[in-house]
Amino acid sequence: MMQERGKVIDRVEEAVALLVERMDARLIPEVGMNIVYALPDARSKEDVAGVLGRIVRLGEAVHPVGEIAFGASDHVARIVITAMRFDPRIRSAANIRFSEAILPELDNLLFEVCSFDRENEPVGVQTMDWGVASCCKEGVPDVIYDRGAVGKEPMIRVLGEDPVTVAQNILKLSNRIIYAQL
Repeated sequence: MMQERGKVIDRVEEAVALLVERMDARLIPEVGMNIVYALPDARSKEDVAGVLGRIVRLGEAVHPVGEIAFGASDHVARIVITAMRFDPRIRSAANIRFSEAILPELDNLLFEVCSFDRENEPVGVQTMDWGVASCCKEGVPDVIYDRGAVGKEPMIRVLGEDPVTVAQNILKLSNRIIYAQL
């Protein structure tokens, strides 16, 4: 078990290094960004590794605030745990800034994309559990987004089998938005 936890942390570190080196910092949302990787049998956020304190924008730089640790993310961990109920291979996710300018690029990259509307959220459920589940009924898409709601920042979530794949998909997007007005 400890060996598996070590591998998970190493892969998140590798993914974060890629993002720090090559990602356009404009993709970081106001609330910060996280990238997570779950153990194969993850049931709670304690089974999911992420960046303590999130990844923030520091000037034009991508800056991870803390180290990689299990239980470091609640929000993005819930996305992965929900997705894993539909496809146990999808063990990683990251959140990035939403912009209408990004949506056509997601299509150009041939990502499978799904969205949900927070206005349709049933009472008494957590948004990520409901929103992600509503997009995964036919299989887990590469990207799930929403346009936000009162007090809730719109967000794009990139999902994949491991954090390096997720980071590479974010970098593909990052390369295409260099000249976009975000």
